[in-house]
Amino acid sequence: MLPIPRDDLKPNTPEFENLPLVAPAGFREYDARWLFPEQINLMGVQALGFGLGTVLHEMGVKPAIAVGHDFRSYSASIKQALIIGLMGSGCEVHDIGLALSPVAYFSQFALDVPAVAMVTASHNENGWTGVKMGAQRPLTFGPDEMAHLKRIVLEGQGKARDGGRYIYVPDMAERYIKDLTDRDKLKKPLKVVAACGNGTAGAFAPQVLEGIGAEVIQLDCELDFTFPNYNPNPEDMEMLHALRDKVLETGADVGLAFDGDGDRCGVVDNTGEEIFADKVGVMLARDLSARFENAKFVVDVKSTGLFLTDPILQGNGATTDYWKTGHSYIKRRANEINALVGFEKSGHYFFNAPIGRGYDDGLVSAIAICDMLDRNPDKTMSDLREALPMTWGSPTMSPHCPDEVKYQVVDRMVKAFAGMRENGEKLIGQNIRDLVTVNGVRVTVDDGTWGLVRASSNKPGLVVVVESPTSEKNMRDMFHEIDKRLSAQPEVGEYDQKI
Repeated sequence: MLPIPRDDLKPNTPEFENLPLVAPAGFREYDARWLFPEQINLMGVQALGFGLGTVLHEMGVKPAIAVGHDFRSYSASIKQALIIGLMGSGCEVHDIGLALSPVAYFSQFALDVPAVAMVTASHNENGWTGVKMGAQRPLTFGPDEMAHLKRIVLEGQGKARDGGRYIYVPDMAERYIKDLTDRDKLKKPLKVVAACGNGTAGAFAPQVLEGIGAEVIQLDCELDFTFPNYNPNPEDMEMLHALRDKVLETGADVGLAFDGDGDRCGVVDNTGEEIFADKVGVMLARDLSARFENAKFVVDVKSTGLFLTDPILQGNGATTDYWKTGHSYIKRRANEINALVGFEKSGHYFFNAPIGRGYDDGLVSAIAICDMLDRNPDKTMSDLREALPMTWGSPTMSPHCPDEVKYQVVDRMVKAFAGMRENGEKLIGQNIRDLVTVNGVRVTVDDGTWGLVRASSNKPGLVVVVESPTSEKNMRDMFHEIDKRLSAQPEVGEYDQKI
């Protein structure tokens, strides 16, 4: 047994070296993230592994798990501590080494093991660490599993068992790359800029794109865990602007940006226009619904309204279900209703058979984009973008809000907009047509302009998105109305970016 974790230990003390530090707030809705070592220490990570192994036994799955880590200076150490805990709980651990999250998910299938634990903080700034976990491929943990794990870890209920075993897997990266590239080559010559932000995807993306027949121009593909240029986050305008500049400089057909653990893909077209991931999703949905009859899609509440109103999708018989934001939620929903693809505005795409295995993989998304261009030899990426109905939309904006109060703030916003609708009050001079409260509040007025406020699932902050199908003014007016109400909340701080 390990000591019960504490959340008050200080570095550079004997207690910090001998006892587990685990901050409760690190257990999120569908993964776990902490500042290292301020919120979790190596003993705390060991306790997490010990608890995770116990959860696997209690779930009744075979205690065999694939474990990988991303390219941060401390990730290998954290993975090793996690492995010690897993083995102490009686798990057979398959160490796949340096990996992307989708490589870890792929390894569940390649190794025929039920469980996965990927050490990554994704696109979060340096200093963050975390673990993405699952026990039923291709799904990852949701709120119920995370709550169970949190209780086991924080209450020290992990159980020591015999049978722990360590297996090193030396070739998972090669097997993954072969799996994606063992296919027909592109017929249309494509010049692609691959931007990796010096994150882990730099060890994978160029090889995969070259393997399908693209000419690849590398941008920040050298692995450097200091992230010297920008955080590898395809929603961050700094990364997209760098990609835009390289596309224009080289005359590339498309620019593709990958996040820190390679499960998301951002897009810049041949004219340098940065296309938000939900709009790329509409373009892919058009392409795929023309090939697959009565295709079903799942999208998150941050995504454009075009999935419901686009005439091409309607003509192809496609249907779309709006669901909770979060890779675990969309992945699970797409699996439940047998959707062809699940799309998130953040760039997580979940391709089910026959395209993918149901998990989010930025390189599978990149291949789908290249294939879409290949099937339209007389059209550029900008042609396909300009063929969409016009909307004016914002990036995903995140004002700071402490973890312990962010859900309360969102509840206030839900009540405020629900009260306005009930009282017949107008918003941006229009009636409130619809409220979606499956995940925060998405408020839509008569002309289709909408705004969303929800709590971030993986960091202390809120999420704000706005869109209008009628004018940029209405989009900005909607943001102003939301921002006015958020600014009146004392717990809400500065935005990471604003329109």
